[in-house]
Amino acid sequence: MTVTDLPVLNACLNACATLFLLLGWIAIRRKDQKRHAKMMICALIASTIFLTSYVYYHTHVAMVTQYTGQGFLRPIYFFILFTHIPLAILIVPFIVAAVWFAIRGQFERHKKITKPLFPVWMYVSVTGVLIYLMLYVL
Repeated sequence: MTVTDLPVLNACLNACATLFLLLGWIAIRRKDQKRHAKMMICALIASTIFLTSYVYYHTHVAMVTQYTGQGFLRPIYFFILFTHIPLAILIVPFIVAAVWFAIRGQFERHKKITKPLFPVWMYVSVTGVLIYLMLYVL
């Protein structure tokens, strides 16, 4: 694996985070707190590795990635990108707070943060994969 392979790794990490988030959500709906915690830890690890890889790639290989697609996909790509970026930045402190409250056993506060956080984190993870596909596959 070389640094030029990092975009596909990043897409895979985002896909893994999406899967773990979904499995964690299902587990908590079934009141399986142990499985929920395991899945959310996996989502956090996948997202952390993704962020590290993403920052490394964009500081060492390609500062800016140009979208070359044309037609009806172009405005869709930019809509996804321009919603994805601020939300990806915004969720980081909320994820940290959610983890902090969970570790401290403050589950009501944890739940209060994660109720709006979950769909946004899912959106960021899914759109991360879509951005990759639109840049490198379509």
